[in-house]
Amino acid sequence: MGGNEQNYVQEAFDTNWIAPLGPNVNAFEKSIEDYLGNSLKVAALSSGTAAIHLALELLGVTNGDDVICQSFTFSASANPITYLGANPIFVDSERETWNISPILLEKAIKDSLANGKKLKAIIAVHLYGMPYKVVEVNEIAAKYDIPVIEDSAEALGSTYKNRPCSGLGTIGILSFNGNKIITTSGGGALVAKNEKLKNKAVFLATQARDNAPHYEHSHIGYNYRMSNVLAGIGRGQMEVIEDRVASRRSNYDYYKSKLEHIAELEFLDEPKESRSNRWLSCILVNSYDMRENIRLALLDEDIESRPLWKPMHLQPVFKDCKIYTDGTSEDLFQRGLCLPSGSNLQKEDLDRVVEIILKVLAL
Repeated sequence: MGGNEQNYVQEAFDTNWIAPLGPNVNAFEKSIEDYLGNSLKVAALSSGTAAIHLALELLGVTNGDDVICQSFTFSASANPITYLGANPIFVDSERETWNISPILLEKAIKDSLANGKKLKAIIAVHLYGMPYKVVEVNEIAAKYDIPVIEDSAEALGSTYKNRPCSGLGTIGILSFNGNKIITTSGGGALVAKNEKLKNKAVFLATQARDNAPHYEHSHIGYNYRMSNVLAGIGRGQMEVIEDRVASRRSNYDYYKSKLEHIAELEFLDEPKESRSNRWLSCILVNSYDMRENIRLALLDEDIESRPLWKPMHLQPVFKDCKIYTDGTSEDLFQRGLCLPSGSNLQKEDLDRVVEIILKVLAL
């Protein structure tokens, strides 16, 4: 916590604004809009997953439609596709950013068109805060007239060509879950290009209540709005967002300075046009066995680390979905490890991690 969160939460209690409406929600949305700039509009929601669900609905995705989703991601990127009865088509990653491969993306689109079906949306993810190849993906999307849902759940504070992530696609997604770079305990946001789209998202997120003195509903709605109490936490967190980005980037830089000389280990560098918030510091090693040796050695010292995301096309729940893969994400999953990356880590914490890794590698 940054310090002011409790003050904003107390304000909600003092003024009795506890419901999923109120001054904190409005102020939190405004603080994100000011941070992102570019006239973007923000709707604060109960989760990033809810934001993806609403984005798909706003784009007209419905039962039987096909939606492309990056395979190398957390399941929340893909699950909302199934909420609407649509079909996920998973596309593998490229090596430079670990994000959706433009080559495989276009292949998937061409194959769908050849089969007489146009894709309804593309969900591309800025994985671990590293921006995907925005220009290439947007050019392909524009060429075939397919909207892009920009999953920036892990990427608040990241930029591509000096523009903030979440404002680079058709609709942007943010998450404020407990493990994100800033948190509202649970929460998320939909980032829209205009007020009209934001208002439509808010309408759907508040049970789609029509403008009437009684409860009138002409659309199916959802209970997806963020509470005024949690938005108070978000207001305090937004005051320290750049401090959090600096801390995460410092963690990565420290790990790299201490470990980059090891031949068996590699880091994910930033392309020149990108600035990652380094939400998580990740490494690749030579083999699955080496990854597990490091992970278990850390665990023996009560230090949690975690393998990179298991690709969606390898998940049992999505085993029957169409995939376009060249083995990249499977290899990353086998050899990759997320190191401790919290914003409050001290030098002695980082040193413990480094020392264990060096010991495992007998260096």
